[in-house]
This record gives sequence, structure tokens and C-alpha cells, in this order.
Amino acid sequence: MMTLPWHLYAMAFIYFIAGLNHFRNPRLYLKIIPSYFPNPKLLNSISGLAEIILGIALCIPLLSNYAAWGVIALLIAIFPTHLYMYFNEKARMGMPKWALLLRMPLQLGLIYWAYLYT
Repeated sequence: MMTLPWHLYAMAFIYFIAGLNHFRNPRLYLKIIPSYFPNPKLLNSISGLAEIILGIALCIPLLSNYAAWGVIALLIAIFPTHLYMYFNEKARMGMPKWALLLRMPLQLGLIYWAYLYT
């Protein structure tokens, strides 16, 4: 039986909790979904459910490779929210522009972290 590294479980936990938060505090996420996307409530639910499922799948050795690719796809799919927050004052939630700018390369770091498990 294959043992997964502890840091993969850490990543899985982060995505699982983030996914749950989409349902616990949906208003937070609805504010940052770009207005040009249709049906923000559905998109929030889909992305939250995807994070939960991917978080669980990362912990299953048979699925962890596929889940890591799913995390990469999800991070790419939600990247427009970072741009939207940076350029839209209402979506910033009071965060300074420099912090929002730093989130973009952080997203690349998260993609790389997931790539390590593919």
C-alpha cells in the first residue's frame, strides 16, 4: 500500500476546509466572482463542492494524481477572481492593492505545489 506524504494531507485539508467555507460563508465568495460570469451562486457551489471532492481525493492514493490535476485545473479556472478583485473596488473587501497583487503569484505557487503530486 502506497503512503502519501504528510504535506499532501496538509494540502488536502486546506482545500477541504476552503470548500466547506463556500457553503458556510457564500457571501464572501459571491463578492469576488466576476460579474460577467453567469449564475454566481451556482459557480460558488460548484467550486466549493470541487474543493471538497478534490481534498478528499488527494488522500486516496489511487486518485491523488488525478486530484492534483483537478486542483491545478480549479486554480486556473478561478484565477479570474484574482484579477476581478484587483481591478474592481467593490470586490476588494478592503484589501490593499499590493496584497491583491501578491495573491496572483501565490496562485502560481499553489499550482506548482499541486503539480508536485502529479
